[in-house]
Amino acid sequence: MLRSLDIRDVLIINRLSLELGPGLNVLTGETGAGKSILLDALGFVLGWRGRAELVRQGAAQGEVTAVFDLPPGHRARAVLDAAGIEPEDELFLRRINAADGRKTAFVNDRRVSGEVLRDLSDLLVELHGQHDDRGLLNPRGHRALLDAFAGLDLGGLRAAWASQRLARQALAEAEGTLARAAAEEDFLRHAVAELDKLNPEPGEDAALDARRRLMQGAGRIREDVAKALAAVSEDGAEGRMRDALRWLDGAADKAEGQLDAAMAALNRALIELGEAQAGVERALDVLDFDPGELERVEERLFAIRALARKHGVLADDLGSFAGDLRARLAAIDGGAAGIARLQKAVAEAETAFATEAARVTTARRAAAVRLDAAMAAELAPLKMERAVFATEISGGEPGPEGVDAVTFTVATNPGAPAGALNRIASGGELSRFLLALKVCLTGESPGLTLIFDEIDRGVGGATADAVGRRLKALAQGAQVLVVTHSPQVAAFGARHWRVEKRVTGEQTLSTVVALDADARVEEIARMLAGDTVTEAARAAARALLVP
Repeated sequence: MLRSLDIRDVLIINRLSLELGPGLNVLTGETGAGKSILLDALGFVLGWRGRAELVRQGAAQGEVTAVFDLPPGHRARAVLDAAGIEPEDELFLRRINAADGRKTAFVNDRRVSGEVLRDLSDLLVELHGQHDDRGLLNPRGHRALLDAFAGLDLGGLRAAWASQRLARQALAEAEGTLARAAAEEDFLRHAVAELDKLNPEPGEDAALDARRRLMQGAGRIREDVAKALAAVSEDGAEGRMRDALRWLDGAADKAEGQLDAAMAALNRALIELGEAQAGVERALDVLDFDPGELERVEERLFAIRALARKHGVLADDLGSFAGDLRARLAAIDGGAAGIARLQKAVAEAETAFATEAARVTTARRAAAVRLDAAMAAELAPLKMERAVFATEISGGEPGPEGVDAVTFTVATNPGAPAGALNRIASGGELSRFLLALKVCLTGESPGLTLIFDEIDRGVGGATADAVGRRLKALAQGAQVLVVTHSPQVAAFGARHWRVEKRVTGEQTLSTVVALDADARVEEIARMLAGDTVTEAARAAARALLVP
């Protein structure tokens, strides 16, 4: 419930504090007195999109504060929790509009975004007027209103739609991939066959290149290696060293140990010389190759390098590249089976969505019958017992909310063609239709403040009285704030304020005055009589105010 509204330096309002209570709260005043400004200010603090600039001329900033009761279990507490704000029994909303256009908002003295304000406003206040197209008059919102009336849970339907969408997306992607792969199937099979035939190994390019260069240089170095082998063989150094060792061995007995070290060194040298001889022999064997081998090495080396250039990869990467091509071929070969599985998943998802959509459609049609009956019961006391309200459900574009299009239609008289609310009904009729809809769709709304902005426009007399009575009845279960020009409606208010405009110096200021019993008589008499309030008007006002 809205407890108070405090406005500072907003448009033509200097300072204004409005204390509200439960039941029916009524605002009256001359046209242009500033009643709409009050709603603009309330919309501003709730984060609604309205006027861009609200700062009173000459002021540094405009400020609006709204205080709401927030009982335990109120849905707004979840919004506060999500925003990291500790819920309290009182909710303070404050928003500032600086003269330079900057806007800042606070909830319980915590700075918040406009999005948080709007999330809270949906759970705190519901504004409706004859020219409001945000809800009841906008056919795009009728389905959601019917669902709320029916108490439908669309979680299963939305999940089924999401599953269907994902299944279709997966199938489309798989079909696209398969189509692209199939377009290059001939290339893939040729390339894989070519790679499999050559079967290059990692590092083979470098090994073949080294072998090739060795064989190319072998002819030039083999002669020198052979000379080196001859130099260290028995005909060369080895033979001379063995001769030396034999001569020393013959003289050693007489040298009294003087030759022992030399002979040991010669023995060691012979061992090292033997190892050198073996190494040279091995090198000579390597250099002794078949001339046809060089041709074979070059042929394979050049084939590997040509294949690497063809595919734009390094020679050592040909093996992994071949693996990638084989995987793509396998995808083509197994693609049909994969497509079949995905098609089955799509069919199952579509069936699940269709089942959920049918369930929701059935629930909506049942709710439509109940809503039409409830509207008929509401229209009768509003002097529209001959009018026909109908909730039409037709096929619509499938989506997460189902496959139904919902439209509220009316026929003001039996036999008259039915059509949209704002096209068929006159101003007064529209007001009553909207009031009846509001009653049916809102029901018991604890903690919700309902605001009706001149919803009684175009009605008078007994009809206005009927509207006032229905508003009063509605206010038994919710706080209702009504901006009205109708004396019959105003008379039913539990609290009554008059909005008036005053000229002070060169400034025009708007203020709100709380009316006591005598002041209410004068205000309703003014609404009945106009500029000149007569005793007859006062008597009529008193008659209206009699419970």
